[in-house]
Amino acid sequence: MPAARSPTATDFPWWLAIAATAAAGIAVLIAANGLYTQIFAIIAKGIVITIFVTVVGFALAAAIGLGIALMALSQSVFMRQAARLYVEIIRGVPILVLLFWIAFAGVPSVVAGWNALTAPLQQAGYLGELLVRDVSLLWRAILALTIGYSAFISEIFRAGIQSVDAGQIEAAKALGLSRGQRFRLVVFPQAIRTILPPLGNDFVAMVKDSSLVSVLGVADITQMGKVYAAGTFRFFETYSIVAYVYLILTVGLSLALRALEKRLRRRHSASGAAPST
Repeated sequence: MPAARSPTATDFPWWLAIAATAAAGIAVLIAANGLYTQIFAIIAKGIVITIFVTVVGFALAAAIGLGIALMALSQSVFMRQAARLYVEIIRGVPILVLLFWIAFAGVPSVVAGWNALTAPLQQAGYLGELLVRDVSLLWRAILALTIGYSAFISEIFRAGIQSVDAGQIEAAKALGLSRGQRFRLVVFPQAIRTILPPLGNDFVAMVKDSSLVSVLGVADITQMGKVYAAGTFRFFETYSIVAYVYLILTVGLSLALRALEKRLRRRHSASGAAPST
């Protein structure tokens, strides 16, 4: 008797049809209405910054998160406790507060420390003095998002790595693979199927949280909307377009990630299927 399929597996995506119809209607309105066309053209200038902040911040956060996850799984008590301390502290601070702290407290402190350490070289003329304004607000914002999300991503990596069957690792050890080879050839390829869905969710979440960089004056989508609305008092029209652009980005990414997840699942099912006799 064939296994019963979930009712949602055969549901027609009416929500997507409704959302796509609404998005198309809004696109027509933007193209036909001069005011909305002007607002969209201004806000669209911030899309590149939003994408840049998200992609760079997420890539750095994933790299740091993987390192923290490996520390958490280390045989060293010191490494494990250091990773836990990092994760718990960073996850306990709101992203907006972290953004302000790094931009206006963390970076100036690092600059002051750098200047103190390199004072002899500066006096000898080998290095120039580093100023706080030399570190752009854009990179301060990216640093804050990187640190904030790395703590959450590290937990995703840790859970995914721990989900791999211990027997697979023991078999790799028996084959004489080194620790690095076991991780690269055995553990990570299997863990990625568990890691990918929550990692994709965090990527979409970072697209939305990238709007927080507008509090530093970074010219992303939200900041461009704030500036235009403040100058024209067209708040309804402006923030409606801002919400529309974010929805297009996040829903589009969610659908693309879902399609990738299904493709990987089908590939895994096909490779794991028993050969017919």
